Amino acid sequence: MAVISNRTSIVTFAGDVVATDIRVAAANANSPGGDQLLAITGPFVVTPPIAGATAVTIIPPTGNTVLITLKGTSGDSGIPLHKTDPTIIALDSSLVNFILQTASAITVRMIWS
Repeated sequence: MAVISNRTSIVTFAGDVVATDIRVAAANANSPGGDQLLAITGPFVVTPPIAGATAVTIIPPTGNTVLITLKGTSGDSGIPLHKTDPTIIALDSSLVNFILQTASAITVRMIWS
């Protein structure tokens, strides 16, 4: 049976600002529905495990203290990701791979949708 991915982002504010922002991504009828644990260190090239992924959620380990930097190529300075919060990245269909750079070994969960 095929996997269909429906991704929703919800941001809720409370206190001085009270608001909820809900963003629904287009359904992906060709979703790979992948869930991987990847042991990464140094520059690690990440390739979607199955064609058709339109997003990836990168989940660092609980209590992580290692900086994870997202890069498009080995030469760019990249974007430092939060050390413990999940990061959701929408992917263009032209994506072949990307790089996660770390200073020491960690294991991250990658959920492909």
